[in-house]
Amino acid sequence: MPEDRPSTVDEHVERILGALTPLQPYDQPLLEALGLPVCEDISAPMDLPAFDNSAMDGYAVTFDDVVTATEDHPVHLPVVGEMAAGQTKLFALSPGTTVRIMTGAPIPQGADAVVPVEWTDGGVAAVRITRAPTHGQHIRRRGEDVQTGDVLLEDGALLGPRQLGLLASVGRSQVRSRPRPRVVIISTGSELREPGTALGHDSVYDANSYMLAAAARAAGAIAYRVGIVSDDPEEFSHALSDQLVRADLVVTSGGVSKGQYDVVKEALVELGTVEFGEVAMQPGKPQGFGVVGEDATPIFTLPGNPVSSYVSFEVFVVPAIRRMMGRLPYRRPLVRAITSQGFSSAPGKRQFVRGLFEIDGRGAHVAPVGGHGSHLVGDLAEANALIVVPEDVTRIDPGSQVQVLVLDRDF
Repeated sequence: MPEDRPSTVDEHVERILGALTPLQPYDQPLLEALGLPVCEDISAPMDLPAFDNSAMDGYAVTFDDVVTATEDHPVHLPVVGEMAAGQTKLFALSPGTTVRIMTGAPIPQGADAVVPVEWTDGGVAAVRITRAPTHGQHIRRRGEDVQTGDVLLEDGALLGPRQLGLLASVGRSQVRSRPRPRVVIISTGSELREPGTALGHDSVYDANSYMLAAAARAAGAIAYRVGIVSDDPEEFSHALSDQLVRADLVVTSGGVSKGQYDVVKEALVELGTVEFGEVAMQPGKPQGFGVVGEDATPIFTLPGNPVSSYVSFEVFVVPAIRRMMGRLPYRRPLVRAITSQGFSSAPGKRQFVRGLFEIDGRGAHVAPVGGHGSHLVGDLAEANALIVVPEDVTRIDPGSQVQVLVLDRDF
């Protein structure tokens, strides 16, 4: 990013996406692939159901034997056996007899209907049937759901609970998909302290690393939160080097402005592989992006103020994580809503205003939450959306339609 002109948000996003490639896919256990796109076309290797089976607990019968059954004129049949799901013994049913059968059990040869137990007296040696089924009723036929060769999932389909259940149903224990990116989170600042420890008069608790690690997990990544790194470039460089072995992507917060103790910028600028500059946005103006280490691991250097850091993560890092997983769309879609309050916006910058979004009988609405300060983490926690104000808009009036980036939901 050139220093003389801030990049736009869209320019910075496109630069990031253009520098990244999806991770290489491999076969993973089914549950490990939850929420990831499948990287193969999958056809059914078998029929579902794999055999004719009973849809009810009841009695397998020959239809012609029970077609006349009514309350006034019941049919009586001898019970010659019992079949439960998972039972290997097979029956061949003779006309004039019946077999007790449980849900999921295979249909005996010669049976062409199942009488639910509720239509009988529940007899064990003999049964009284008071209602006739239709021909084939309560039988799940082989292949009526899925037939061998059917396309179950196409390359790129998202693997959710139902899709994984389908794969397990046809005997698949693994599926080819891209791994979750391993994201290392590093907070810098000599003033930072771990939650649960004592604070000094000039220290603050490290909220950013917890917030960003949680955001990375919510985006589908594996997050590794690193302990606090002080304002010492050498210490930061050592910590970063140690973490690269387990990182597909690194995110730092703090130390990227123009101050004397901007440790991240000082340590990385000499590498020549990380560019620092400004993005025309508020909050989150100072940004850095590039690669580090022998494997050219992508690194995001985010500002240290909590709101700036979180907004930057949502706008820039979430699309990167989704690209590495191969999940589309990369960027969180914007929705339209009516704002209940008016507010001003700085000219020339894309403003991300914390908001409370809801949908009711009147449609989608959003209300600004708190002030614009990038340190107001209480307001950030109350918000569930970001109101996105274009660079050329300086005033939003009450009742205006605005674009909203809704947080905390999949897309």
